[in-house]
Amino acid sequence: MDIKDLKFCQNYFKNTEKRDPTITEMKMIDTYWSDHCRHTTFLTKLEVIDIKWDLLLKVYQEYLQTRDQVYEGRKAKDICLMDIATIAVKDLKKRGYLKDIDESEEINACSIKAEILVDGKPEEYLIMFKNETHNHPTEIEPFGGAATCLGGAIRDPLSGRVYVYQAMRVTGCADPRKPIEETLPNKLPQRKITNEAARGYSSYGNQIGLATGQVSEIYHEGYVAKRLEIGALIGAAPKKNVVRTRPEPGDIVILLGGKTGRDGCGGATGSSKAHTSESLTTCGAEVQKGNAPEERKIQRLFRENKVTRLIKRCNDFGAGGVSVAIGELADGLEINLDKVPKKYEGLDGTELAISESQERMAVVVAEKDVKEFINYAEEENIEATIVAKVTEEKRLKMYWRGKIIVDISREFLDTNGDVKNANIEVKKPDYTKSPLNKENSANIKEEWKKTISSLNCCSQKGLVERFDSTIGANTVIMPFGGKYQLTPAEGMVARIPTLKGYTNTGTIMTYGYNPYIASFSPFHGAMYAVVESVTKYVALGGDYKKAYLTFQEYFEKLRNEPIRWGKPFSALLGAYLVQKELKIGSIGGKDSMSGSYNELDVPPTLVSFAVGTVDINKVVSNEFKNTDSKVLLLKTKIGEEEVIDFEDLKENYEIVHKLINDGKVLSIGTIKAGGIAEAITKACIGNKIGFKFEAKEQYFKQYYGSFIIEVEKDVTVEKTEVLGYTTKDNNIVVENKVLDLDEITKAWKEPLEKVFPTKAESKFSKIENILSDKKCNIIAHTKFAAPRVFIPVFPGTNCEYDSSKAFEDAGAITDTLVFKNLKPQDITDTIYEMEKRIHQAQIIMFPGGFSSGDEPDGSGKFIATVFRNPRLKEAINKHLYEQDGLILGICNGFQALIKLGLVPEGKIVEMTENSPTLTFNTISRHVSTMVKTKVVSKLSPWFNKVELGEEFIIPVSHGEGRFIANEETLNRLIANGQVATQYVDFDGNATYDINFNPNNSIYAIEGITSPDGRVLGKMGHSERCYSGILKNIPGNKDQKIFESGVEYFK
Repeated sequence: MDIKDLKFCQNYFKNTEKRDPTITEMKMIDTYWSDHCRHTTFLTKLEVIDIKWDLLLKVYQEYLQTRDQVYEGRKAKDICLMDIATIAVKDLKKRGYLKDIDESEEINACSIKAEILVDGKPEEYLIMFKNETHNHPTEIEPFGGAATCLGGAIRDPLSGRVYVYQAMRVTGCADPRKPIEETLPNKLPQRKITNEAARGYSSYGNQIGLATGQVSEIYHEGYVAKRLEIGALIGAAPKKNVVRTRPEPGDIVILLGGKTGRDGCGGATGSSKAHTSESLTTCGAEVQKGNAPEERKIQRLFRENKVTRLIKRCNDFGAGGVSVAIGELADGLEINLDKVPKKYEGLDGTELAISESQERMAVVVAEKDVKEFINYAEEENIEATIVAKVTEEKRLKMYWRGKIIVDISREFLDTNGDVKNANIEVKKPDYTKSPLNKENSANIKEEWKKTISSLNCCSQKGLVERFDSTIGANTVIMPFGGKYQLTPAEGMVARIPTLKGYTNTGTIMTYGYNPYIASFSPFHGAMYAVVESVTKYVALGGDYKKAYLTFQEYFEKLRNEPIRWGKPFSALLGAYLVQKELKIGSIGGKDSMSGSYNELDVPPTLVSFAVGTVDINKVVSNEFKNTDSKVLLLKTKIGEEEVIDFEDLKENYEIVHKLINDGKVLSIGTIKAGGIAEAITKACIGNKIGFKFEAKEQYFKQYYGSFIIEVEKDVTVEKTEVLGYTTKDNNIVVENKVLDLDEITKAWKEPLEKVFPTKAESKFSKIENILSDKKCNIIAHTKFAAPRVFIPVFPGTNCEYDSSKAFEDAGAITDTLVFKNLKPQDITDTIYEMEKRIHQAQIIMFPGGFSSGDEPDGSGKFIATVFRNPRLKEAINKHLYEQDGLILGICNGFQALIKLGLVPEGKIVEMTENSPTLTFNTISRHVSTMVKTKVVSKLSPWFNKVELGEEFIIPVSHGEGRFIANEETLNRLIANGQVATQYVDFDGNATYDINFNPNNSIYAIEGITSPDGRVLGKMGHSERCYSGILKNIPGNKDQKIFESGVEYFK
């Protein structure tokens, strides 16, 4: 709060309440009214608006006319940044556009309605999306700040009762290659921040089981002031699952999920302040601590419609803690802070009221439904506690130790503090400094290499691979496409997840932003950000008329300086112009207005996200597919003062959309910051297809809104020019100059290699191509039409849905059980229940995940410890050798099997120093990519439906996948035919090349079996391969493992 807010409070307590406020009330109000929670900067009234630029003045006058139309006949809102940001949507809705918006009093995330076909039957779905920043905490404590950026962003749509299935991460950083000696005083080095932030975000996403479809870091020296850390999410659920009703007096508020500690106290107010030289050492306690497995439990709980239909209203615990999360649910509330579950003792009432401890939800249910709801929560191993009730009186009251420590009227809270005022001044930009007018240099070859190796153009593969991109088995486009997995995708696409059945409807999310254009002119920066996001969206198969936008605004601390206020003002008018012209709207967004460190400021940042639905069968990626194809340039005109020609842009969008729908596009990419040179290079490297230019162009100019399209030679397209042809040669030929593709690729890879490594030295040298003649000699003596598969779900398990669906598709019946451990008796009960279900099952599936989170010194120990219980150990032995049962473990499940000894020994045994194991990848980080594996033994029934020597392309995603064993064990496994699969190169040879053997497993071993083949453990996620997904990676992806396991019992 500023001095005016404090006086406002003083007047309220003096004249209305007629008492002094408590410290809890003042801390709570400070949080409630913070810029982070209540957008106070965006709601500041703009008074004197001085625009010294005719173009911007014209757009501003159009905005004023739109205001007149929107507010006709009713009181107009103040002219403020928020009004400029939202006026286009209000206008479009009034004129009959944006008909798919889902609106309610409950605002959790952007929400649209979509009718999708599930197994051919129409069903109404809600699709929710949200973007969020954690700039302040990530700058202070990068791992925790970035991890909880994602965790908090997930909970927004999750609180809307949708299943969150895909994430995008967009970040801003200064040059991370600079030596540590150049680090600013009282700042962390940029390399430290970017690496730890990536580790934090990926750790949380990988654990919770969320596919990260796109990761992109933007470089600009302005971000040395404060980092940009954006998490953008998309989720969906059947519309019938979501019930929204207004809370009534007598309703109960349940706190669901994690416990409360001191972490995050003051996070909302801290995020609303500029940084100073003291911030690094004084703000650490404001950073929350994430616990992804706890949030995974809430994901599971909220996927059940029997649970979600009990919920009247829901709010996640983000900024402000109890004060905001519960305080926003109803006008009248009585909160008992003594009931709030605590991580430890010693917290006072104020801390309990404002702590931002993560993984918590506030849920309103009718009193009659409380017991049922809590029972469901307990079944998912989630703590659920009654902490508040809805009251008739419109006041927020909090009790602690029997005393009332907060008692404030709703009317006062909703004022959001004293009215703020600001002035605007904007000058015309200097067009001689525009980055949009880049001409060809005299030395095209050198300029080409310089462009492709620039920080905002070069490879970020070593960063991107840390993030699991395939979990959920819905990823349509991998982050890198082509045989060589090098062409960065235009955006992310996922099939909408369905618990039962399948749909061909998917969602697209793309982003746009160029910090150098924005620094030149915030107006142009925002305009082109929106255009870039929509152009990418169209390239992936989307219809621009059905796209919905959401913006992330991030600007310097504006102070009381009109020139500084002019930057977000100009940017929002640039975004407004695009919305008005394209008739699409930004239906959500998030502003962060404290991007300053002492006298340093972040660049004016408005990142645009475009979201919508698409038929996944129509989705096209941007890597060249064939040699001898024709490549077309569809260029959008740029008008006066570098404003895009919107009529021409719309025509081009329609041309592209029809072309894709007609199936005539082989590949399509957009032109971005690196111009045609960047687009062509990246299209070539994915499949190592060459290109020869036929037309002379401005190769480095930023033709935003333009497309490069690969088609068959006989296809002609209006308005396009033939740019050139793809070739079988390993080069790019431009104006008779030959650019070797390998050299260009090397130049593209090198700049960030030391920051985000992609290479690692092998620990081994000896290797051989294994091919065993052992045959499967076991049969199931009892046959089942539909064998039963038992899938235990431990804290941290995240592949149970994918595994269950894979088995059900193969004809099995699946049976999942959550391992409960909130109370000692829960553990005993679960052990007994597991024993019972093992006896009933024909197959046991150990799915992937992170058992008990990221365990120190190796994964899988929690699961292994549970199964060493004598009852379960005996049940497993009977399952295998008395019931002819099978066991499969993938990734974390493989880690558990090997720690139990079930592979390779076929029984649960104690590990010794000579036991084989799975350990950390040689590159010392998580790796998510596609690999080629070869079936080298058919000893196991799990491979009954494939041929010996057959090769497959499958996803891997792990940090501890390196198989190691001593020579004696290796020889035994090979001789027995227990080595089931190997990582192989394009020629089918086992290798230690990290591009093919990403974890550096000895002898390139990917999977092994028990001596008789009943038990299979493997790292590759065979359960994530379905038709219609992973489209930009060529190869056979169906290992038929699940069909083989089911057929064994028939």
